Amino acid sequence: MDKPDPIFYGGQALMEGVMMRGRTAYALAVRRPDNEIEITDRPITSTSNFLLKLPIIRGVVAFGSSMAVGYRSLAWSAEIAMQDEEPTTSKFEIFLQDKFGDKLFSVLMTISMVLSVVLALGLFMLLPTWIGTLIGGGALVGVVEGLVRITLFIAYIFLISRMKDIQRFFQYHGAEHMAINCHEQDLPLTTENVASCSRLHKRCGTSFMLVVMVISMIMFMIIRVDTLWMRFGSRILLLPVIAGLAYEVSVKWAGKRDNFLVRAIIVPGMALQRFTTAVPDEQQIEVAVTALKRALLQDQEGA
Repeated sequence: MDKPDPIFYGGQALMEGVMMRGRTAYALAVRRPDNEIEITDRPITSTSNFLLKLPIIRGVVAFGSSMAVGYRSLAWSAEIAMQDEEPTTSKFEIFLQDKFGDKLFSVLMTISMVLSVVLALGLFMLLPTWIGTLIGGGALVGVVEGLVRITLFIAYIFLISRMKDIQRFFQYHGAEHMAINCHEQDLPLTTENVASCSRLHKRCGTSFMLVVMVISMIMFMIIRVDTLWMRFGSRILLLPVIAGLAYEVSVKWAGKRDNFLVRAIIVPGMALQRFTTAVPDEQQIEVAVTALKRALLQDQEGA
């Protein structure tokens, strides 16, 4: 029998900050323009224990929860990191300010998120499906589609990693991984100890996305539909199932084991993290440590 699940801490990079998620709460730390760290925490809404025990479904629930928490965390960090910026006064922005008032920032964040989701679905789901249909038939469609999807994903990661603003974001991503690695090695959470840890982590979202793409390639080699529009629909409708399967593989199975097969599965994702993480400076590490300590404290108090 498997041992009871330990608390696996995870998180994500924010705008000039880091979010750390524990079992009972998630903590957010952001470096303000005045160089001070603003820290807050928020409880994690509990989900039915019944759902969290069902394979695949628990992955869908966890994925949806992570998306919601990530969106709220990014919105909060953006407000903190940009609070001292001089407002612009273009006619269009004045119109938006008059129209939405204090809700303007939330509206813009929502529009940005919706456009990002639409772009991601088009680029990484529908475009590879269309290319696969042009090149192959039968099971070959799934193979070509999967290889195109993985190639586009790697190319996208590589290109955005060259952007200066994204490089800073990836430094916070590296700081998040290093702080978690330090904690999982039972080392005191000091800047020096965290700086000595790896910036790569096997439970990273980058690795998870790669597992999603591999599982989707296998699934669509088996599931075949005749028309292009049916293929488009099946790719989108089956995405939650694929995410649930990827969760079982990358978190529930590989996350609790360390053997040759696990290492073979996670190696490609770990390699890709060399693009999605960067070595942070001491101030960025301090932010990650602050967030993780708050998440640890909240779990201790809620135990």
